[in-house]
Amino acid sequence: MASNTLHSIPHNHHSLLKRHHHSSSSSSDTLSLPSSSSSSSSSSLFLKPTTKAKPTSLSLSTHLTFSLSPNTTTSATTSSTPATSTSPDVLRRHLSAADFRQADEETRRLLISLAGDAAVKRGYVFFSEVQYIPTSDLKAIDELWRNSSGGKFGYSVQKKIFGKVSHDFTRFFIKVGWMKKLETSEVEQYNYRAFPAEFMWENDDDTPEGHLPLTNALRGTQLLNSILNHPAFDDVVEEEEDQRAEDEEEEKEKKVGDGGGLMKGLRGGDKSGRVFNPDYSF
Repeated sequence: MASNTLHSIPHNHHSLLKRHHHSSSSSSDTLSLPSSSSSSSSSSLFLKPTTKAKPTSLSLSTHLTFSLSPNTTTSATTSSTPATSTSPDVLRRHLSAADFRQADEETRRLLISLAGDAAVKRGYVFFSEVQYIPTSDLKAIDELWRNSSGGKFGYSVQKKIFGKVSHDFTRFFIKVGWMKKLETSEVEQYNYRAFPAEFMWENDDDTPEGHLPLTNALRGTQLLNSILNHPAFDDVVEEEEDQRAEDEEEEKEKKVGDGGGLMKGLRGGDKSGRVFNPDYSF
């Protein structure tokens, strides 16, 4: 009885095999359907080797059953996070491993997912959609960042810093290290970090407080402003107010002391001036 039988292929499927007639003098291995009148030979498939050794049967039953049966189909993305998942488990895992770069990517994905279907479809969040992010979820994200960094990273940390610089985005970007100082001989010049490799992904002494998580400001600062002013962080308002008056007074004294501050430096080339390139590309 033939052992290489192709079973259970419905007649409505396209034929997977075509009959070929080969000469017996062929010098290479061939797949052939024999012309024997046996009832099982019409569905048998075997390999005819060129050597005199015992013919080796080739069974395709298992392969074809796997290929055609939907029950054996497995998902190739079971290890990845669904785009619409709002679970913080992946973020928690990255932060527990101190993988801050992946944690930053997951935080961005979470914000998009939490902002709603339109944001998921678009691939980024509009500042006007931040209000739809549940307070509990945003608090949970912030808490994970703070706990994993010893209180150095997180949105609430950034909000405190933002209040201390009187909501001045340029000063805030410098303070958290999102802008880098350029070495020039004439002016104190800063430029925005634009690429992932330019940011700091380690929680060490050189990494500024509030450096992570990042918020893309390519479309302006309204998104960051909306996140920092979300109701989830209302409890840090009092802490920022205490420092604001002191910082404003210090800033006034600085402007008086340098005789005009930034604009004088730009006009007259004063070394105390600062030049900022308005490029929010991170």
